[in-house]
Amino acid sequence: MSTFKSAFLQSISERGYIHQCTDLEGLDATLAGGPIPAYIGFDCTADSLHVGSMVPIMLLRRLQQSGHKPIVLMGGGTTKVGDPTGRDSQRQMLSDADIARNMAGIKKVFEKFLTFGDGPTDAIMINNADWLDKIPYLEFLRDYGRHFSVNRMLSFESVKLRLEREQPMSFLEFNYMILQAYDFLEINRNHACRLQMGGSDQWGNIINGVELGRRVDGVDLFGLTAPLITTASGAKMGKTASGAVWLNEERLSSYDYWQFWRNTEDADVGRFLKLFTDLPMDEIRRLESLEGAEINDAKKILANAATTLCRGADAARQSEETARLTFEHGQTGDALPSVDVPAARFAAGYSVADAMVETGLSASKGEARRLVKQGAVKINDAALADPEAKLTADQAVDGQIKLSAGKKRHALVKLA
Repeated sequence: MSTFKSAFLQSISERGYIHQCTDLEGLDATLAGGPIPAYIGFDCTADSLHVGSMVPIMLLRRLQQSGHKPIVLMGGGTTKVGDPTGRDSQRQMLSDADIARNMAGIKKVFEKFLTFGDGPTDAIMINNADWLDKIPYLEFLRDYGRHFSVNRMLSFESVKLRLEREQPMSFLEFNYMILQAYDFLEINRNHACRLQMGGSDQWGNIINGVELGRRVDGVDLFGLTAPLITTASGAKMGKTASGAVWLNEERLSSYDYWQFWRNTEDADVGRFLKLFTDLPMDEIRRLESLEGAEINDAKKILANAATTLCRGADAARQSEETARLTFEHGQTGDALPSVDVPAARFAAGYSVADAMVETGLSASKGEARRLVKQGAVKINDAALADPEAKLTADQAVDGQIKLSAGKKRHALVKLA
């Protein structure tokens, strides 16, 4: 379908979010009939989400913008099992305290993108531990286990991939898809939720929930997935040489977040403007038609719009100004990632490798040393050749030392 009755499907269709749907025509009619709740689940495996989760986050934002009710499902229960999708090995088991801490960090992300409250289109956040923790095992097997075919479960990509690679899958992980299916049933019963959304790798899990609702309660539920996003060069979205592009400020500076979007490949600019900003489509079409040096203007607009959504307008302005001072005038700006180092650490021998890890320019000291050997590291714009080099307080200019990794990533070591 190219034209939809519902504003939500029309919006996400023209912006490139739709990959698969269980019944597109039926969902369109349901959405056109008035506000409906829809949900996406997020497991609590870290204390922040990263850019790889931006498509589902923006799907919920588009849903609310179109007059429907977003439900953010926190996987406080399913995180104890671990989603095997896309994994070659079992996820690390987390304690209840770890999960609670991670959930608190993730909640802060959604407050930037959604409006929460008690109204008909206000978002709500729920935790599947509230029902999964209370399930009697034998009763659950009897009432719901009989609706799942092991033969079919073995055919799903998340299971088949592990078996083909001869990687073990525990019975604990095998249960994940049953628990996710039960989530949909529970959320429909308690919140009248008709739609589950997610990435295309969740298609099998979502289908299970749709079918379980039909078999157990006789309800018509819908599933919709978005494509998994890779860059034009084939890289996984949200992964960089220095690690994940985290959404929380505590994990990644706003300047580095802005730079991630500014460094978008030319071929991805239009697509990313559609997916990750609220800019109107007419403006996006104008920007994606730019060529040559002008494409850099579109990248700055992308960086400002994406950073404003996640970190606020002030952070976007500061990051753009810092980039301008750094790249156009060779100066440093306030938004560069930095670390305060007391004189005693310099005196004890503060290594460049330590400084690069602490400022986020590298993920490890080993990586930092490799960058130095490759000639990619500079101190105060002077090339560094010694991977074991130490920083000294007398290298500071106006109380700070500028560290650079490549041409586009910079940080400051400040004398405390």
